[in-house]
Amino acid sequence: MQDKIIILDFGSQTTQLIGRRVRDLSTYCEIGPYNKFPFDDPEVTGVILSGSPFSVYDEKAFKTDLARLRGRLPVLGICYGAQLMAYEGGGSVEPAPSREYGRAILSAVKGDDPLLKDIEVGSQVWMSHGDTITSLPADFKVIASTKEVAIAAYHVEGEQTWGVQFHPEVFHSKCGTQLLENFVVGICGSKKAWSAESFIDTTVKSLREQLGDDKVVLGLSGGVDSSVAAVLLNRAIGKNLTCIFVDHGMLRKDEFRNVLHDYECLGLNVIGVDASAHFFKELAGVTEPERKRKIIGKGFIDVFDAEAHKIKDVKWLAQGTIYPDCIESLSITGTVIKSHHNVGGLPEKMNLKLCEPLRLLFKDEVRAVGRSLGMPEHLIKRHPFPGPGLAVRILGDITSEKVKTLQEADHIFIQGLRDWGLYDEVWQAGVVLLPVQSVGVMGDERTYERAVALRAVTSTDAMTADWAHLPYDFLAKVSNDIINQVRGVNRVCYDISSKPPSTIEWE
Repeated sequence: MQDKIIILDFGSQTTQLIGRRVRDLSTYCEIGPYNKFPFDDPEVTGVILSGSPFSVYDEKAFKTDLARLRGRLPVLGICYGAQLMAYEGGGSVEPAPSREYGRAILSAVKGDDPLLKDIEVGSQVWMSHGDTITSLPADFKVIASTKEVAIAAYHVEGEQTWGVQFHPEVFHSKCGTQLLENFVVGICGSKKAWSAESFIDTTVKSLREQLGDDKVVLGLSGGVDSSVAAVLLNRAIGKNLTCIFVDHGMLRKDEFRNVLHDYECLGLNVIGVDASAHFFKELAGVTEPERKRKIIGKGFIDVFDAEAHKIKDVKWLAQGTIYPDCIESLSITGTVIKSHHNVGGLPEKMNLKLCEPLRLLFKDEVRAVGRSLGMPEHLIKRHPFPGPGLAVRILGDITSEKVKTLQEADHIFIQGLRDWGLYDEVWQAGVVLLPVQSVGVMGDERTYERAVALRAVTSTDAMTADWAHLPYDFLAKVSNDIINQVRGVNRVCYDISSKPPSTIEWE
């Protein structure tokens, strides 16, 4: 039996972050819609109610039957979750005189309350709300305050029920990890048994039971998710797994050869397919970004399907789907808003059963599993790379000549990040080939050649990203090397926009 915390999602942008923090406490958790609590699951040891973009008194506010939860299991309400319990219990929630965002300092703390163990007056928390609790039901008692927020935290007498107005899951809440540990471990009694090693042991066992002697096919991308999924499956079923790695012609320089070599060194049964000529033909003259993506997506499905049908008696399609994909594929009302399949359309086209061994893991946990499986660090730490590859980093139409130019420039940039010890400090980096030419001078001659833009961002989850503040000396060296070594490029720019309002990729 495995301890489990359930996080009910009321629509907060930080719900996934709550899950990440709970997992960091070596405790398994699941995120589900606010109105779908698994009452018949004996493994659940506690409940966390997330924040929400709504006010509790809005007509469209998300509500659930809290009476069935309170008193049955330990409950922690965060922001909206805390307001909802107070409001439904007969308290008052009203618009704050001014919207409260940013750092706040706890000015009063009831130190003997188990939720606030080892949390002291002066601890920094993070507020993000437009409403505030102005009065509490009779059995709700204030256990923490800030200068501006009298009811920063409360406890319900006679119950293991708590609410906090601030966000302990956010990094800026310096006492947040301690508070969550007090709840998850101290109050809910987690045994802290969730780890990469325990996940591997239980998953290998369940995969063997699920798949038996059936054959499985998996599409590799070179990225960390599909690579870890492949190694995990290989440990479980060995030769019954066949991996297919399709080169659509828009991978990075030498990536097809290098990644195939890595996979073979890992003992995987891999089929490499060079389908670049097919993709270049289909993309000829196409400039619209979404059309590029659809052409490449359909082409991949067709090539993969053709190769998979050469393997006899395949019954399963494996994918590197991870937990954020599953969460984001559903709205909190349970309505599908986008497919989470890494290779959209394949399960339907191939009529195979789906196997997703990583669907319970966050990205950092996938990397931890990869390390425990003995995978090389350069595979585990690879930056995210778009499925359509360099096609969405070439603004305008795609030609083999443009791809070659971009591959050379990109190689100089990425290798430079590695050489300067900057690669691991950046979430994602690449070069964009712009659809413009600029005047330059080389060897006393006027040139009129291409411009490229360097893009490097820092992030924790790709939901938001800031441009990486790379050293000027490094940028100068990369710019000089690209212009000197890549024929046809005479200007290098650096993208200093953040997400939002921009996106990480240009297309």
